[in-house]
Amino acid sequence: MRDLAVRRWWCRYGAGAPNLRESGESARAQRLERARGRLLTTGVVFLLFFGALVVRTLDVAVIGVPAGAVGAGAGGAPQPVARADIVDRNGVLLASNLPTHALYVEPGKIFDREAAIAAIGGVLPDLNLDRTAALLDSGRTTALLRHDLTPEQAHAINRLGIPGLWLERQDQRFYPQGRLFAHAVGFTDVDNRGLAGIEQAAGDELRRRAEERDGPLALSLDIRIQHALAEALDDAMTTHRAVGAAGLVMDVTSGELLALVSLPSFDPKAPDRSATNARFNRATLGTYELGSTFKPFTIAMALDLGVAALEDSYDATEPIRVSRHLIRDHHPENRWLTVPEILIHSSNIGAARMAVHVGGERQRSFLEALGMLARMPLESSERGRPIAPRRWSTHSTMTIGFGHGIAVTPLHLIAGYAALVNGGIAVTPTLLRRETGMHIERRRVIGAETSAVMRMLLYAVVAEGTGRKAAVPGYLVGGKTGTAEKAIGGRYKRDSMITSFVGVFPIDEPRYAVLTLLDEPKGTKETFGFATAGWTAAPVAGAVIERIAPFLGVPAAVDTGESEEEPPFAERRKGDDGEQHVAL
Repeated sequence: MRDLAVRRWWCRYGAGAPNLRESGESARAQRLERARGRLLTTGVVFLLFFGALVVRTLDVAVIGVPAGAVGAGAGGAPQPVARADIVDRNGVLLASNLPTHALYVEPGKIFDREAAIAAIGGVLPDLNLDRTAALLDSGRTTALLRHDLTPEQAHAINRLGIPGLWLERQDQRFYPQGRLFAHAVGFTDVDNRGLAGIEQAAGDELRRRAEERDGPLALSLDIRIQHALAEALDDAMTTHRAVGAAGLVMDVTSGELLALVSLPSFDPKAPDRSATNARFNRATLGTYELGSTFKPFTIAMALDLGVAALEDSYDATEPIRVSRHLIRDHHPENRWLTVPEILIHSSNIGAARMAVHVGGERQRSFLEALGMLARMPLESSERGRPIAPRRWSTHSTMTIGFGHGIAVTPLHLIAGYAALVNGGIAVTPTLLRRETGMHIERRRVIGAETSAVMRMLLYAVVAEGTGRKAAVPGYLVGGKTGTAEKAIGGRYKRDSMITSFVGVFPIDEPRYAVLTLLDEPKGTKETFGFATAGWTAAPVAGAVIERIAPFLGVPAAVDTGESEEEPPFAERRKGDDGEQHVAL
């Protein structure tokens, strides 16, 4: 018994006791460590959770959009396209990207519909509240309420604190020159995709430049020339109560367009708010019968082919009857007219007889070589296709000889004149700036000597013919007027006319061509009731030339040569045949 009691005491208080105490302390320490680990893990989890919640709240309320929402970038909808800036030839900004916000709504999260509409309307007073209410009742998951919010508007919307509203940052296209370049530059949709003009035609290049940081796209246009042309045409439209106008300024050697105007114009930031008539590009898309401006082509063709010479005459004593049609002159001379007189007096009869003398087949081939029978290449989607007869009859040959029976765009016309005066070389028009030394595709359409003769004849038209009101003191200007009745419902309407003028300066060493066109101008007291091109379109071209010549560095001529029998630039020599010829 005694031994048993000793063993019990020893087990309780002896050598085994310290080991038991140490085991208990170790267990308690382990439990404390495990508790600390659990608390730390729980804290980290809570911190991560609340951090994610805060980030998500900021993302929805300020920065981004809910995942999967329709129209949201996070939901897989198309993202705005990056686009490079567009500048004029001197670096003036014409189009750029502007950071804005788009306002979206999740109708299912709007608790008080009327209060939300009222609050949003307070920030955006021009918002269509009826449409907004319809969107909230549409059952959509997400809907776009408004794009192009300013930073101030976005901040005010965010301060409303309305659940279900969120903002998306966007890059929207901005046009600092407003309507001035609308038809040339064009516009984009809300996703920055080009829909017209350079924005559409050069879309791939604009995206490439943006992605590769290759700088802005430089156009051939010059804001100074564009403004002068637009202002002159707008004044003429008002004065003559015309329904529209168009104008172009072109470098006759490089083909660069320095100005392209179509009126009425529109706001490229909101093209859908303008009339279809305003968005129509009359300068490059509209096709018109341009009347007597075609006569220089007929004369150049006849001279270059050797069918006619300057001293040759054509019978213009009386009108020509072809079937049921009568070809007559507006101001008949009732006599035989030489080739220069046909142009100076703008004789339809003389031009018709000359065209028949050349022949329909050769006439068609000549106009085709000039580019008059196909769309003119240009960096724009708005390019009109000429309207020409399928069957090129004798009657067609006659009427086309003086600019009827064929319809072309103003772009076709000014490009054709460039070839007539620059030495006989056709160059492709362009809206892009061409650097010095850049390769330019050229093709000869008439001989250099024929071109020199045409310069002389065009000068004579302004000096003593129908284009006198395009004359500019101190400058040598050549050109031709054109007046044509509009064909409406298959019939020509006498009181609806297209008037146009193409001027070239300086005509002795041509550098620039200016085209002006008015759609349905009306006569005024100052024009004695006349609305023909000599009274309406020609003065506009003269005003433009006078204004832009200094910008372009064209020096004024010391002597205009108005008192001389021949243009001051026409040096003449006697040929082997004893006749006088224009020297090159």
